[in-house]
Amino acid sequence: MSATAADRAAAGRALRHDVPRSSHGDWAATHDRLDPLVTLARQDVDRVPELVPIRYGRMAVSPFAYLRGSAAVMAADLARTPASGLRVQLCGDAHLSNFGGFASPERALVFDLNDFDETLPGPWEWDLKRLAASVAVVGRARGVETARRRALVAGLAAEYRTALRGFATSSPLQVWYARVEESTLGEQFRAEITGRQAREFERTAARARRRDHARAFAKLTREEDGSPRIVSDPPLIVPVEELAPDDDARDLARTIEQLIDRYAETLQSDRRRLLSRYAYADLARKVVGVGSVGTRTWVLLLLGRDESDPLFLQVKEAPPSTLAPFAGPSEHANQGQRVVEGQRLMQAQSDILLGWLRTAAIADAERDFYVRQLWDWKTSVDVETISPAGLAVYGRVCAWTLARAHARTGDAVAIGAYLGGGTVFDDALAAFADQTETDHRALVAAIADGRVTAAAGV
Repeated sequence: MSATAADRAAAGRALRHDVPRSSHGDWAATHDRLDPLVTLARQDVDRVPELVPIRYGRMAVSPFAYLRGSAAVMAADLARTPASGLRVQLCGDAHLSNFGGFASPERALVFDLNDFDETLPGPWEWDLKRLAASVAVVGRARGVETARRRALVAGLAAEYRTALRGFATSSPLQVWYARVEESTLGEQFRAEITGRQAREFERTAARARRRDHARAFAKLTREEDGSPRIVSDPPLIVPVEELAPDDDARDLARTIEQLIDRYAETLQSDRRRLLSRYAYADLARKVVGVGSVGTRTWVLLLLGRDESDPLFLQVKEAPPSTLAPFAGPSEHANQGQRVVEGQRLMQAQSDILLGWLRTAAIADAERDFYVRQLWDWKTSVDVETISPAGLAVYGRVCAWTLARAHARTGDAVAIGAYLGGGTVFDDALAAFADQTETDHRALVAAIADGRVTAAAGV
């Protein structure tokens, strides 16, 4: 017989004895901490060599940019922090910029986690601490004084705690259907933001609706010999024929069509039918993000009814999660499937064309990839320019969203009971020492003295 809710709550409270909630504020870099530059260099070994300097150039821009690119470094640090032992499906990279808006299948603008490259089951604390660290880093960059930064992080932790405890009293179906749409987001926080912030929120939502396949088509393609082709912009965008100039174009097209067919097998049958209405037109390698720079990412152009009916897919390499050495390997042999299944578990609604494949045809060896739409109303808040008041509200929205994702896959009753109704955990998390600025300075120094090669402004 499965444990009752009362039993699970009692078990959660009992964990406080072995892992006091106040202990979550403990952090200090130990003498045996691996040099972050070594950790990053180990990732470089399996990346496209000519793109690696772009990664370091982007990471050097600011401490927050460094945080975005150093998930592997923080994973190793988080593995040394206290954990209750309660596990959930982790995002694995839950910083502020990995939340945002995108279109639901019903064409509503929804807010959710939107990056799952590192997803894996693990301690719920790791996601929350990475989110808290990102708020602290952004707050410092925006000139927020120490006491207020601590209050921002404590408020974020309180939002996660109260939301998680609320989900503990909901049915699994209620948790599964919970989501944040544009309308409810505005209503929920309208009283806490200024008129200017409300107008900026509305402008962001309007811009998101314009980020569709037609906009991508206008931005990324040009007509060549009567057919649309993805515009070359090396090293950021390089068409496949420039990377493989000796390959026969017809053979290459047949190979890519076969890859599309294999990817389609991972979709639901109705979505395979939808995809079958589109035909291959072009393919290019594209540099994306910060932490992902150097992995093999492609943009795939398909055409439907005619050349005014484009569909862009992103085909992104999926290496093993940076959490795997500490949380254990994925149950999925294909790392692309690991990303897709984690995303489906954590998001309220996922991209209808989310799938995966394994191939050596568009890489130097057999590699795993996941596939999703390139642009589908995707947007995010510019945290580098956000106001302190906006940061407080946005951090709480992200915390609520993270709590809902964790409640879908973990024991919300036990976690909620462990956290309790008071602020002990909130105050401890506010004291979680952030290493990011120190590590960022070390990277900048290594670039300056030539130990690390970086490409600035790319």
